[in-house]
Amino acid sequence: MNGRCGRGCRVTAALLTAAACQAGPARAAPHLPGATGHPSGVVTWAASAERLGPGAAGRDYRMIVHTSVGGSAPRVRFTNAFGDRPLTLDHVYAGPRLRGAAVRPGANRPLTFGGARRITLPPGTMAWSDPLPGRLPAGADLAVSLHTPHAAGPASGHRMALRTSYTGQGAHTAEPGAAHWTGTTGSWWYLDAVSVRPGRPATGAVAVLGDSLTDGERSTPDTDRRWPDHLARRLRAARAAVEGVADEGISGDKVLADDAGPSALHRLDRDVLSLPGVRTVFLFEGVNDLKARPGATAADLIAGYRRIVRRAHAAHLCVVAATIGPFKGRPEWNPGAEAVRRDVNRFVRESGEFDAVADFDRVLRDPRDPERLRPDLDGGDHLHPGDRGMRALAGGVDLDRLQCARRAGRPARAGAQPEPRAQSSGTRPAGPGTGWSAG
Repeated sequence: MNGRCGRGCRVTAALLTAAACQAGPARAAPHLPGATGHPSGVVTWAASAERLGPGAAGRDYRMIVHTSVGGSAPRVRFTNAFGDRPLTLDHVYAGPRLRGAAVRPGANRPLTFGGARRITLPPGTMAWSDPLPGRLPAGADLAVSLHTPHAAGPASGHRMALRTSYTGQGAHTAEPGAAHWTGTTGSWWYLDAVSVRPGRPATGAVAVLGDSLTDGERSTPDTDRRWPDHLARRLRAARAAVEGVADEGISGDKVLADDAGPSALHRLDRDVLSLPGVRTVFLFEGVNDLKARPGATAADLIAGYRRIVRRAHAAHLCVVAATIGPFKGRPEWNPGAEAVRRDVNRFVRESGEFDAVADFDRVLRDPRDPERLRPDLDGGDHLHPGDRGMRALAGGVDLDRLQCARRAGRPARAGAQPEPRAQSSGTRPAGPGTGWSAG
């Protein structure tokens, strides 16, 4: 750390929440006075961090994300999980999107970090912003804008966003207009979560740990038609106790082995356990383990599921598991993989080791050929559901089972912790009339 870095670097150590690396689980950052840890409230949006291409110095990003649960005091988490050098972010803003790259006038607000306008994240770390004033509605588009003055080396973010975001040059992040946002990107760069303080204090969230089926492949881009999006709309309409939804799907992800990214076992801490207000882990993974050469055995995959269950239960979370859907017609399908899928699904349905089960296999399979997807739900590649199939998956979740009795009498998690006080002298008390409310 050199003397030119200023206050933004001095507050970095106090804001690190966790560290993560591609080959293993997130490593805990040292506890220091003023460390934010879990913010209070509940996660309203999240996307698993992956290793992206090289970062670009002097680039502006305006990324569009869609909320699940509404609330006050929104905070944003930024990530350098896969970086190999420090990452500095400055000119960071957030506000409700108007249309395209434009932010609602008067509502684009600066984000701070311990009161500072910039932050430097060491490799493998993440940090939450201070809370913003105002309220962020449910089911709304939030624009998060940032500038990367010195970025280089591997960037961290989420590759397949299925959402158009925007790029530019020259640190125009404070401007609500779209004039300087002339480029587009289909990925989310350097951010992986947003939290709010919900109006109902008991509101919790579900984090969906999944692969490309959860990531939304074959759903229509820019329409929020992944099955977790549909689930969020169902939960919101039902005013359920669990209303936040964190979509932690990564295309190509496996339960057991690092491949397209860290395995479910290796990213559980960062992508699920570190998120505020999560009450339930929804596990929908395994088909990529079956499709691999050599593919996983039923015993191996079941052992992986059990490890996830043990770690989630140790954190006082419920675990809902989904059966693996059919994929006959894919080049990777063979009778051996199908036999393993049946054995694993039997374990999920009958073992009693999960707090609840969603039988996605029954939802997706063709009654005339149960080893194949229903033609009307098939997105066209015999593995991924299309828009209609995504809606069917969300409809196959029993909303009442997303919160189980496991939490009764257990220590409260992040949603019940007091909020650390923001250090920014310019932060006003959260409340209506600050440009964040809907309408």
